[in-house]
Amino acid sequence: MATSAHIILKNISKYYTEGDQERLVFKDVNLEIHAGEFVVLFGRSGSGKSTLLNILSGIDQPDSGQVVINSTDLTNLSEQERTLFRRQHIGFIFQLFNLIPTLTVLENVLLPLELTGKLKKNHHEHVSKLLSAVRLSDRITSFPDKLSGGEQQRVAILRALIHKPLLLLADEPTGNLDSDTSKQVLNLMTTLVRKEGKTLVLVTHSQEVAQLADRIFVFRKGQLIEQQARGRAG
Repeated sequence: MATSAHIILKNISKYYTEGDQERLVFKDVNLEIHAGEFVVLFGRSGSGKSTLLNILSGIDQPDSGQVVINSTDLTNLSEQERTLFRRQHIGFIFQLFNLIPTLTVLENVLLPLELTGKLKKNHHEHVSKLLSAVRLSDRITSFPDKLSGGEQQRVAILRALIHKPLLLLADEPTGNLDSDTSKQVLNLMTTLVRKEGKTLVLVTHSQEVAQLADRIFVFRKGQLIEQQARGRAG
């Protein structure tokens, strides 16, 4: 069984209607991401980065083209089928954390397992060990509003990985954090992703973040252009 996602985008186009005008987000985007790769989508606000993440996750649909993840064509699935696929195979890390305010730290991390019907008694002990490993052992019964931004994002990262997804998507995961906390959270996320061999697609404005990737793609005028990742030069 595959443990990481191989992604193929074929001629993906997306438009939005604003009043009487149709606005092009991107057109005929083609991209192949190999299993276990860390890919960054880089570009200005409104360039299409988050839209592409939403299409990869099945939250949104392209106006044309195909999105294939490990031989599953998301564009051929119904909305309900895409939702089930996302729950089973995709982890999402958001800039604003998106933790459930009425659930404790432990309950937030366990939520994907509960939604997919995979939650078992031994998972509580497993998550307790994970939280201890990221210095949150004293926060297990806390609610999100009692946590700092960095603590919330650490919880969000564990939640995104707990059900062992094929694909991890991250939308500006450090954009709401100060510089030092951002570095700590980013190091944690990349370490866990590399250790698990997961495919990671991350949206960012940060050149520093982008240079950690295997490959960097930049949106320019509706096209996706590959840049040389500094860490992979030569």
